[in-house]
Amino acid sequence: MADETLWEYRVRTIGSFWGTKDEEIEATLDEWGAEGWEAISVYTPYGSSKVTLVAKRPLTEAARRRRSWPA
Repeated sequence: MADETLWEYRVRTIGSFWGTKDEEIEATLDEWGAEGWEAISVYTPYGSSKVTLVAKRPLTEAARRRRSWPA
């Protein structure tokens, strides 16, 4: 059986009551891209003027160990 890729996910809602500037979305995506995240969904929650970004990246062994530590 081939190795299965495990993923970690990141979600952030940005903006304000008055909306979200394209520059804010672009800056967030640029920052995430530099950290190895890939945007998989961008949407506006129902009844909101904010934007929610969802991204994923392969789960590294180091991240897996950090997640298994007791809180």
